[in-house]
Amino acid sequence: MKRAGVLFLAGVPVVATAVYFVLPSGAADAPAAPTSVGAQSSRDDVKDRAEQDHEEQRDKDDEIVASLPPGLAAPAKKELAHKLVASAEHSTTDWRSTYGIIEDRDDDCGYTAGIIGFCTGTHDLLTLVEHYTENRPGNGLARYLPALRKVDGTDSHEGLDPGFTDAWKAEAEVPEFRAAQEEERDRVYFEPAVRLAKLDRLGTLGQFVYFDAMVFHGTGTDETGFYALRERALKQAKTPAMGGGEKAYLDAFLDVRRDTMLTRYPDRDTSRVDTAQRRFLQAGNLALDTPLTWEMYGDHYTLS
Repeated sequence: MKRAGVLFLAGVPVVATAVYFVLPSGAADAPAAPTSVGAQSSRDDVKDRAEQDHEEQRDKDDEIVASLPPGLAAPAKKELAHKLVASAEHSTTDWRSTYGIIEDRDDDCGYTAGIIGFCTGTHDLLTLVEHYTENRPGNGLARYLPALRKVDGTDSHEGLDPGFTDAWKAEAEVPEFRAAQEEERDRVYFEPAVRLAKLDRLGTLGQFVYFDAMVFHGTGTDETGFYALRERALKQAKTPAMGGGEKAYLDAFLDVRRDTMLTRYPDRDTSRVDTAQRRFLQAGNLALDTPLTWEMYGDHYTLS
């Protein structure tokens, strides 16, 4: 199982700032004409103000996040989060053993690989290899970049077979590539998820719920992406930041997420929601404290 969508918005703020180009009154009825210096200047001013407002909002959000407890970002909790995700992505809690995993799971996402399940069909694997190649141009995956760009957004293996899987496994033995996987995981998924969850005033469990949802559904703008799920959940319950109850909101979010998973994959297992996150929530474990016991695809796990 893997995410849908190909557009990733790492570090998206709680409120997206739109830039509007405001036309003078009556402009719609006026004949087409070259843009005047004054009109262009006015539009530039509006754009500058919008960008300034955006930066000011980010600064305020940064202050809020910095004032809150570390939550899932605390080292022990972050390690726990990666173990939980690994149990869903790779059926193990030993996430450090998964750098070299690569397979096609027949989920329309192409090859799924590495610690977070980067996919050839969902843009994040391409971005990972591009960033890695910027720092290590001669790496064993660089020659596949043209093919990765071509298959991005599809489940095709064109240009990747037969050598890409072996190249991935070999590169996964390189410490720098392992570090690159961790950096991309944190930049694209972990840090934006924890940040937004904190701004929504969610505790450690809620931060993990957002993180796992971003991993599976992606940070795209499509209807099955994380941000669309959050918007639908907000129609059912308010976040604690909006004055709502944390458990009620997370219940609504998990309901939306489960429905979305089954819409995309009707025959797939939803235990990462049903017998893991929902179980923690029903137990009132909003701090995601250990010991934790959960089930994933029929396997039982305990972390003490």
